[in-house]
Amino acid sequence: MTSYNEEKLQHYKEKNKNRARLLIHCPDQPGIISRISEFLFSHDANIVASHQYSTDPEGGEFFIRLEFDCPELEAKFEQIEVDFQPIAAEFNMDWKLTAVRELKNVAIFVSKQPHCLLELLWEWQSSDLMANLAVVISNHEDTREMVESLGIPFYHVPSNKDIRHEAEARHKEILDEHDTDLVVLARYMQILTPEFVESYRNRIINIHHSFLPAFVGARPYERAYERGVKMIGATSHYVTNDLDEGPIIEQDIGRVDHRDHVEDMKKIGQTIERSVLARAVKWHLADRILVHQNKTIVFS
Repeated sequence: MTSYNEEKLQHYKEKNKNRARLLIHCPDQPGIISRISEFLFSHDANIVASHQYSTDPEGGEFFIRLEFDCPELEAKFEQIEVDFQPIAAEFNMDWKLTAVRELKNVAIFVSKQPHCLLELLWEWQSSDLMANLAVVISNHEDTREMVESLGIPFYHVPSNKDIRHEAEARHKEILDEHDTDLVVLARYMQILTPEFVESYRNRIINIHHSFLPAFVGARPYERAYERGVKMIGATSHYVTNDLDEGPIIEQDIGRVDHRDHVEDMKKIGQTIERSVLARAVKWHLADRILVHQNKTIVFS
């Protein structure tokens, strides 16, 4: 029996079978958009969305995201990639072409707190998260039942500072087995090694339970309460080797006051965490993010 989610995903793939996205970053100079437009026109493609940004028209960096429709895209896709290479070389472009119908494979890492995982599962069930939820990995058994009830593979891999390298070796085996495109840390309370982070550069998204750079590290809500803050927030970012200092994708805040104790603040914060992480993941899946140095350009 085909589930509602599977039907929606198949409809999405069919609807977007001839649609692709082109993301480009290069030194800014005249003629870039003209050459791209001419190229797509020569391949019978029709641009349906275009967003661009320049850090400085005079010698700055140029970023653009385009969506286009192209008849018989599946048959033409590889040739379009080959034909675009001379233009990319001419303008010194860092670029990526993706077919919209090819959904990304997502792995979710979680520890004991399930709120961010549950949000992602709900978004996926309601077909608002267009991805293949390939696997969930946890260092605890707490969320196994809720994951496996949806037919998603669940792996329990114990991890701590003493067995971190052994655990990550197992993680890589699982991620390779499921051909993973994106790793989401949905309140996974373990530090990743530099080697693991480099293997998935700009492909690991974390949620931090504070409005970075405030209250980095342990016990953020307790410290926020002690400080008497009037706003709390959450930050989603790509993971780098500098703890909680990777390129920020999305942030949000909520107001609190003197009547809110630590547990109240945690509940408010968890609500913010869920929505911030879900938005960041959706934007990555839709190829809306370009990383430049330690910042992100997030196209609407």
